[in-house]
Amino acid sequence: MDEGMRFIAAALAVGLGAIGTGWAQSRIGSAGAGAVAEKPEVTGTIFILLALPETMVILGFVIGAMILFQ
Repeated sequence: MDEGMRFIAAALAVGLGAIGTGWAQSRIGSAGAGAVAEKPEVTGTIFILLALPETMVILGFVIGAMILFQ
């Protein structure tokens, strides 16, 4: 694969994963703030739900690294 295309592919893998994660966390964060305001005991659950979308960025980073260093 051409080296320039590898850089573009790695950037897309990380960048699109980060965009998706940001969108998901914004939705979860706004809903979570309302839920915690009504029921403070769900705070731990909301933190876990906020951490779940981070796996998209981590997997995008791993795939990007695999593309760059193959």
